[in-house]
Amino acid sequence: QLPEQQKVSESPLSWFRGVYLPPALHPLNKTFIKGGQWQHIDSTQEKRRAFLQDFCKKYNSRKKLQTHLVHLVSRIYVEDRHKVLYCEVPKAGCSNWKRVLMVLGGLAASANNISHDDVHYGKHLRRLDSYDPKGIYTRLNTYTKFIFVRDPMERLVSAFRDKFEHPNSYYHPVFGKAIIKKYRHNADEEALKTGSGVKFKEFIQYLLDSHRPVGMDIHWEQVSKLCYPCLISYDFIGKFETLEEDANYFLQLVGAPADLKFPKFKDRHSSDERTSAEVVRQYLKELSKEERQLTYDFYYLDYLMFNYTSP
Repeated sequence: QLPEQQKVSESPLSWFRGVYLPPALHPLNKTFIKGGQWQHIDSTQEKRRAFLQDFCKKYNSRKKLQTHLVHLVSRIYVEDRHKVLYCEVPKAGCSNWKRVLMVLGGLAASANNISHDDVHYGKHLRRLDSYDPKGIYTRLNTYTKFIFVRDPMERLVSAFRDKFEHPNSYYHPVFGKAIIKKYRHNADEEALKTGSGVKFKEFIQYLLDSHRPVGMDIHWEQVSKLCYPCLISYDFIGKFETLEEDANYFLQLVGAPADLKFPKFKDRHSSDERTSAEVVRQYLKELSKEERQLTYDFYYLDYLMFNYTSP
């Protein structure tokens, strides 16, 4: 909430300035890079940035988004010491990225001993929407902005497995009960009471329903709506598929301590097989051809923006 005086002095347009954010990309500062082993990753990075910028030019010429500034930056985490902004995409390495940000900001000595709960519920990291408009614009225009993305179907299946195939005190009662009630015929009393045992097909019915019984969730929301990549010019685009090398290159770019490496461990359910293209295929078999097509259509922009091959 802004003080009354500030509300009056702000131009009404300043709250809808997402569209007018500077379109130009910052050249990445490569002064910290040592040795030639990063050349391949650097060249891939430049291609990804150029690809997204070209896509946005075409896309934005047809469709202008007017979005409330605070909503636009609500998923972006701030690390002031190294002047970085990270847009969180769940199921694309975000828990470990938050650990790294805590180390960069001097909040922890090592990424390896920060618990999952501390990362997500500890409120150690500050989000960009907690600053006033001037603080938001200054950081958007001067900090290195980065995002890590993942193949949309892999991200979706990973989210389903994490939230619905393991005990969960939030997703089962909140989402599970509503999904089972609406999409399962002759559901038994136990399932309706606990919300446990949601099937992938039921989850997809919920996802594609324009009258969902419960709202969307960041774990399966489109990246285009979490991070607004055509309104905010991200300086660095990492991919989950090349997570370790992209992350360690980025850490060099921003002058992170030499001993800080991106964590390799799987945050939760470490004994589970990782969600791979083969695992995704098994889940997609449960859907009809039409459901598969509609799910792809749902993530169509994410596929296009980040140059992923359609399944």
